[in-house]
Amino acid sequence: MKTDPSSSVQQARKELGARLRNLRKAAGLTGKELAAATGQHFTRISRIENGGQPPTESNIRAWCITCGAEDRLPDLLATAQSIESAYLEWSRQARAGMRRLGDLHSIATYQATTTFRIHEPLVMPGVFQTEAYIRQMLTFWYEFLEAPDDADATVAMKAERTAIALTPAKRIVAVLGEQALHTRRGTPSEHAEQLQHLLEVMRLPFVSVGIIPADVQRFAIATVGFWIFDQNAVALETPTAAIKVTRPQEIARYAAMFERLRAEAVYGERARKLINSVIDRGTSTLRRDGPAADLHR
Repeated sequence: MKTDPSSSVQQARKELGARLRNLRKAAGLTGKELAAATGQHFTRISRIENGGQPPTESNIRAWCITCGAEDRLPDLLATAQSIESAYLEWSRQARAGMRRLGDLHSIATYQATTTFRIHEPLVMPGVFQTEAYIRQMLTFWYEFLEAPDDADATVAMKAERTAIALTPAKRIVAVLGEQALHTRRGTPSEHAEQLQHLLEVMRLPFVSVGIIPADVQRFAIATVGFWIFDQNAVALETPTAAIKVTRPQEIARYAAMFERLRAEAVYGERARKLINSVIDRGTSTLRRDGPAADLHR
């Protein structure tokens, strides 16, 4: 089973298009007849019905009126709005600053969530990050997205969000790829502090952290990180957008994928041994190269 970050949006558009097609057919209209009645080119009707192009609000209104299905209008408009809000383009959202990116990673969502299931193959999950790690991540994103610098406010928001998640009333179940332990943000000493912090968080009774060793035989295929918030939604991030999955069937798929990833991970002493081996390797490098190694970012 393979997950595609954009599959939720595309599938939802296809399903909306199929509903609109059914309305057209129920009204006894061809695509060309509907296009003529609504002032559109018939190829646009085809693209909408096949999910290749999202319908606008005016498209849906004209469609329903022409097909004599005004009673279906409120539901179809709500569906279309939810589909498009599931895909949030970073560059557009970042104009207001980084602390407002991703509605699923908001304080309100963290407050409402009881169980977080997290898969991160390459980076440390936000709830485990130190301030130094966060600031290094932000340095890249501010430049990449050309966003206004609101680093202090973003760090404060993330700290509040983490405090909400790391409480006994919540449960955090995380599966990390071993590469997440090696991915260094900042200096070698800051990286060591990040891994020590991870070890401390792992001692909390309501936190479970599994690590998939780099040399273990792999079966599950999940190349991007994803977060599952209870049974309500899944959040994914690409270099250009945040994607929110809310369809129950697709959330179940991600949950099934997560269980497969958990089965490939190691826990407890074996996981701590992997983390400590990375810390020891970094310490040896720092001793060999001296304090100057900490100057290189």
